[in-house]
Amino acid sequence: MFETHLDRWSLAPDGEPIITHSSHLLPVLWNGKPAMLKKSRDEAERAGGALMHWWGGNGAAKVYAHDDEAVLLERATGSRSLLKMAMDGEDDEASRIICRTVQRLHAPRQKPLPGLIPLRRWFRELAPAARTYGGILRECSAVAEALLSHQHDPVVLHGDIHHGNILDFEEDGWLAIDPKGLIGERGFDYANTFANEDLPAISVPGRLQRQLRIVCIETGMEPKRLLRWIAAYSGLSAAWFLGDNMNSSAESPLAVARIALAELRKA
Repeated sequence: MFETHLDRWSLAPDGEPIITHSSHLLPVLWNGKPAMLKKSRDEAERAGGALMHWWGGNGAAKVYAHDDEAVLLERATGSRSLLKMAMDGEDDEASRIICRTVQRLHAPRQKPLPGLIPLRRWFRELAPAARTYGGILRECSAVAEALLSHQHDPVVLHGDIHHGNILDFEEDGWLAIDPKGLIGERGFDYANTFANEDLPAISVPGRLQRQLRIVCIETGMEPKRLLRWIAAYSGLSAAWFLGDNMNSSAESPLAVARIALAELRKA
């Protein structure tokens, strides 16, 4: 699986392979430096590899080499974890770090854009799920359609921002990995922070409202607009789980969607 690129880029294996639903990864050494070799056939993952190269190490892990099949990335070696911070009483600071990292990713670059996936295409599974399951998904789908039809100031999006995709690179600081390579309104990239199912506190009363204030202060976003993106993204996440017959997993993003929609009704 990795032999061609191990030879092509003169890499030495430095750990066991990591297999995910969309990618194959191998810790390696490149010129003595810790690196990660990532191969994928998934459209979003491959778009993400090109985007990592486009970012040039500003807000994202450095790319040492890449081609149409694989990307060779700087490997995170720091011990800090945003998820652990959020679970150990530093939720506010974790959100601030996420916001500041995302702002670096959204900053314009003076070079041609890589191939990117339009945000509307990313949402293509939400409307069919809303028709099938009804309920709160219908509200989420309606909110998403309104947002997608009138996007504000589109930027290059990471597409999968959460606590596990911004890592500690020690002297290089906090950097993003594993983008999906999207383009659309910037609010989408902040919404996932509120619906990360790996964080048990996402539906705890008051958590969303507190983090909403922090994110809006950090980014200058209008709270109602961000609440709409949170509802839209949470509905999409639930639609993905339902499409994979993971109905119990859909409950977490649906709970976040209910909170966001309830806050919108108050506004």
